[in-house]
Amino acid sequence: MRPFWIEQALFRDGELAPALQGDQTADVCIVGGGFTGLWTALQLKQQNPELDIALIESDLCGAGASGRNGGCMLTWSTKFFTLRRLFGETEALRLVKASEAAVYHIAEFCRQHHIDAELRLDGTLYTATAPAQIGVLDPVLRELEAHGINSFHQLPSHEVQRRSGSAKNLAGVYSPIAATVHPGKLVRGLRRVAIEMGVRIYERSQMLDFTPGPTVTVRTPSGTVRAGKLVFAINAWMASRFPQFERTIAVVSSDMVITEKCPELLQRIGLADGVSVLDSRTFVYYYRTTEDGRLMLGKGGNTFAWRSRVLPVFDQRSPYEAALTDSLRAFFPALSAVPITASWNGPSDRSVTGFPFFGVLNDEPNIFYGFGYSGNGVGPTYMGGQVLSSMVLGADNEWTRSPISKGPRGYFPPEPIRYIGSIMVRNAIRRKEMAEDHHRNPWLFDKMLSKFANAAGKADKA
Repeated sequence: MRPFWIEQALFRDGELAPALQGDQTADVCIVGGGFTGLWTALQLKQQNPELDIALIESDLCGAGASGRNGGCMLTWSTKFFTLRRLFGETEALRLVKASEAAVYHIAEFCRQHHIDAELRLDGTLYTATAPAQIGVLDPVLRELEAHGINSFHQLPSHEVQRRSGSAKNLAGVYSPIAATVHPGKLVRGLRRVAIEMGVRIYERSQMLDFTPGPTVTVRTPSGTVRAGKLVFAINAWMASRFPQFERTIAVVSSDMVITEKCPELLQRIGLADGVSVLDSRTFVYYYRTTEDGRLMLGKGGNTFAWRSRVLPVFDQRSPYEAALTDSLRAFFPALSAVPITASWNGPSDRSVTGFPFFGVLNDEPNIFYGFGYSGNGVGPTYMGGQVLSSMVLGADNEWTRSPISKGPRGYFPPEPIRYIGSIMVRNAIRRKEMAEDHHRNPWLFDKMLSKFANAAGKADKA
């Protein structure tokens, strides 16, 4: 099943790249046609237009996480405490600034290359939907303020409810440095520009295997690519292909529903622009409108995969469609009669730290990888392209010197402990947040278990 965003994008562009046929050569081969692979190819071409780049994609560019996410382009600012703990203060400040700059770089790239990705720089609202969530961001925002990089400001409750369109949002903070985007149109637009810049893209060309060496050989069902350098940009699928990464990520679903068009109703309840709204749960509710007058609502942290395998359910309608529909109508009673157009879900590669990591594969100096975006990849994949293009070119810069280019940091427990533990933590979080929704004190056991999911959450706690 094609996710809703990709179906819309394909209906508009309709063009498919050929499958790889025969024996090909290239300077660089990129495996994976999502945001990370395309941004890497594009930034390589920008820095060295003479490079011969071949990109292979097992399905269609954007058929993975890049074309099925919620389209919220966010930054790493609210994760400053974790960044500082992992990488030190100087690098944490640099990465926050780089994540904010990525939003504007993507917007400018779309403008320069005439990509109609429905990108709206209308900012983001982080809200509280229960009294227990009020003020959870205050410590990190004070720290950002102390360093002169705080883009958030608190809104009065009535303004939060007006901007978010829902009385369920009790409090909130707003930052203008965020955007919403049609992810399918963005990824297909990046694909078009990459082809125009000379990148050879082969869709429906699954990598069967590869042979390392000074010249790497990548084999597909109908051909091969021999290249001096190889980049893996397959995100949640990395753990399925490379056992050494099985414990570096947890593959978990993010599930979404989207309504039929109802622009007049959305205007009436106050959703007049492209602001994204996220609450302060561990596994957040997030929603936004679309340019054609629909409302999309999603929630992370539902289906957990055994041994980080990408499950068949990730290519089907969301098994949580009914629950998400109920949540959407609880947020927006005025939309109770509006039909749901589609639901879908997809695999999110949650790392131990909540941040992506990049590195050299198996100590092979010409094979690189990057993944682990942890549910926030629309903006940070641009940074992933900066890291991987720098590594491919052998640059000595702030990206190749950054700790995020030195491989994974930490590991999840082995199976079955990880899977059983993930389900226990998820269920504890659900009970804890349900109690908070009903103004009850959660069980101490649920509070304790919930702390294990902090790395996968949206915002830091001091």
